[in-house]
Amino acid sequence: MNETQENNENLSKIYKNRRRKLALQMKNQGVAAILFEDKDGCRDPSVRYYTGHPNDALFILFSDETSFLVAWDENLAKKMANVGKIIPYSRYENSHIRAVKAIANYAKIEGKQTFELPEVTSYPDFLQYVDALSGWDVRCRKQSLHNFAEMQRAVKDEMEIASIRQAAKVTDRIIDLIEEKVRSGEIKTETDVALLIEKELRKDGCEKTGFDTLAAGPGRSFAIHCFPNYTNQSWPADGLSILDFGVVCNGYTSDVTLTIAKGKLTEAQEKQLELVQKAYSECLKLYEKNVPLAEAAKKAAEIFAAEKRSMPHSLGHGIGLEIHEAPFVRAAASSENLFLPGMVVTLEPGLYDAETGGTRLENDVLITEKGPEVLTHSRIIRID
Repeated sequence: MNETQENNENLSKIYKNRRRKLALQMKNQGVAAILFEDKDGCRDPSVRYYTGHPNDALFILFSDETSFLVAWDENLAKKMANVGKIIPYSRYENSHIRAVKAIANYAKIEGKQTFELPEVTSYPDFLQYVDALSGWDVRCRKQSLHNFAEMQRAVKDEMEIASIRQAAKVTDRIIDLIEEKVRSGEIKTETDVALLIEKELRKDGCEKTGFDTLAAGPGRSFAIHCFPNYTNQSWPADGLSILDFGVVCNGYTSDVTLTIAKGKLTEAQEKQLELVQKAYSECLKLYEKNVPLAEAAKKAAEIFAAEKRSMPHSLGHGIGLEIHEAPFVRAAASSENLFLPGMVVTLEPGLYDAETGGTRLENDVLITEKGPEVLTHSRIIRID
């Protein structure tokens, strides 16, 4: 067996194992078939998670682990997907209702079995599915198996962690380059830094940015997410500037935010930098396996409250095929929601003020058996 064949076999095992875990849960809940959609109006990254196909497809899994991918681009699917059977969308006249009906009939399930739709299915589509899937018990519900899929994705396997590590490595290289070019004066505006990121990530074979880059000079950094995302204003200028970006490798994104403190700062700005750095350092200690997510968020709130400040967003969130996915690190999280080995979660304390500007420090943290492993190395950068 050559190296390519071995890699393909390993990939096949990974995707089959993911689908097997879902199929087992389907059996436990008495669900015979489930639909995932990646199409206009419903972009579910679980399609890529279970099949490897990057976009525009329907994925149907049966509880016996039989799997189908109905792909808009058959050539792309044959190149990238790892699934039981690939069928071109055109065979069903590009109708998702007809496609699902045909595959449900193909399965020849005996008796009235449950077919689960995404909970975001519109009511008109639901009615069409009910008509098309006569003989099935068509279900569309909250807290469905689609939620199980989201939680399954929250704990990454080795392939996912490797992809996020690669994204983190590229991210760190870009951060270092940005600092170098800021110090040399080559980066002068928000647009300069945003376009630099776009150019550099392609050099390392990344797919895209994880989200629209947010670059805000001192006059706009007061916003959690500045609007517009970037302009031609000076960046960085005297005061506090923010840069929030991520890069996608093999479908998986990084997510970092750095703050640049330039020139002589006010006492209030210095205090803000100090508080954010303190919250980051203290909360990182709580990114440990089996620690409730809420504990870390409450620690940040406690540090800020001591100085009569508050953070207007959560302390962190999971990253992966989506920029915001489970788990979510916030004070309102249930005590049963714990940091678990394999989770990759952001740590991003931030403070914002209309006068002093904004400060946020964000890195991506892998939860391991031995403790938190910081994958990216964003930081507060000081420029004289």
